[in-house]
Amino acid sequence: MAIDKLDMSRLPRHVAVIMDGNGRWAKKRLQNRIFGHRAGVKAVRETVTACRELGIRHLTLFALSSENLQRPPEEIGALMDLLNQYLDEELGEMLEHNIGLHPIGRWGELRPDVVEHIRGIVRKTAHCHDMILHLALNYGGRTEITDACAAIVKKALAGKLDSNITEKIFSEHLYTPDVPDPDLMIRTSGELRISNFLLWQIAYSEIYFTPVLWPDFRKEHLYEALADYQRRERRFGLTGDQLHSSVGGRSRS
Repeated sequence: MAIDKLDMSRLPRHVAVIMDGNGRWAKKRLQNRIFGHRAGVKAVRETVTACRELGIRHLTLFALSSENLQRPPEEIGALMDLLNQYLDEELGEMLEHNIGLHPIGRWGELRPDVVEHIRGIVRKTAHCHDMILHLALNYGGRTEITDACAAIVKKALAGKLDSNITEKIFSEHLYTPDVPDPDLMIRTSGELRISNFLLWQIAYSEIYFTPVLWPDFRKEHLYEALADYQRRERRFGLTGDQLHSSVGGRSRS
């Protein structure tokens, strides 16, 4: 699909992606999973570039779930090395185009050299605000919610919060306190599940599933997902009549 088919006034503020299919892509080529992960890096670059060019300010990529860490040590080691390599190679591009890095999840529990690498990139891109790349690393949606609960309880016991816990207060204790909820969530590879990803944040996200395996995902596939998103009416629990009669509506991103 061509970019000129999109309505630039109705693009989402925040796109989240479950990057799935590296292993199957590699298996089809009689290669190991690590080969697929390496190929997936190109899709990451294309997606980041396309979102930047479109002016989509927030992009969240599900790079490594907490469950993924149970995979064979050689695969986890290769993933850590790939992450370090990706951050090194993309730093110049991020600085040039004003892209900040925001890791989410229990990424501080990853391999020490990876943690230091991430901290360094976060520090070097702290002044970059045109676009924010959120990398979900050692991330689990249920863990995020329990971590938020633990933080709230700790503050309450210290007398810093009262018992009136609102959705707003809860959201402020998630890994994404200052980030708008995703307007669109994309999952590649044809799997029809959300895999413990941003469970709180995607309550009203539009969800788009594509059979394309992640290493094959390119700009045109992103455009197709965005076009599908623009064909939908986002009601947020209202009726269509209510939505259309309200001033400004909520269907706009």
